[in-house]
Amino acid sequence: MKTNIARHLLQIKAVSLKPDSPFTWASGIKSPIYCDNRLTLSYPEVRNDIAEGLKDLILTHFEGVEVIAGTATAGIPHAALAADRLNLPMCYVRSKPKAHGKGNQIEGAVSSGEKVVVVEDLISTGGSVLDVVSALQAEGCDVLGVAAIFTYGLPKATAAFQEKNMPYVTLTDYDTLTEVALEMKAIDPSAMNKLKRWKLDPSSASWMEEMV
Repeated sequence: MKTNIARHLLQIKAVSLKPDSPFTWASGIKSPIYCDNRLTLSYPEVRNDIAEGLKDLILTHFEGVEVIAGTATAGIPHAALAADRLNLPMCYVRSKPKAHGKGNQIEGAVSSGEKVVVVEDLISTGGSVLDVVSALQAEGCDVLGVAAIFTYGLPKATAAFQEKNMPYVTLTDYDTLTEVALEMKAIDPSAMNKLKRWKLDPSSASWMEEMV
């Protein structure tokens, strides 16, 4: 599954790798990778494989789940597709409460004590999805964990989930994707060292320097 989803993401250019001409994240971090999983919605085969994969991950790792919660906005369609296959209720969670109307942060029916799995499109540092977890827990939900399409596998995210004592699973990950990219000749073998060094410390620009 990890290899199949990674190949899908590369083929439709939902993920691009440019170690010699890095992207700049909103945080200012220079990154050799850009991930836009919204593109997966435009490809029925890819969309279906992701939905089936999320369903299988949730059934395997989160026994007793009663509600699927999507993160606004990128996680919403994938949560809806997975919830439909699982025949479970679905809600979604905003990054903060609305400034008008009822002021809801959680949209949809969810009750205290219900076992919830959060669906996210990708995990970088983990901060935004863990805020969603906290919002659900504040309503009394029992959040079993997080299921996502992709993770960069950054140490900061691992530490954040461990601190929250919150398990997460993903359909594919950075290590798998870079290996598949190499097999597909989407990157040059000489770039692999840069890609590995970036993952260890993305906040440093040292990964861009050529190793002597």
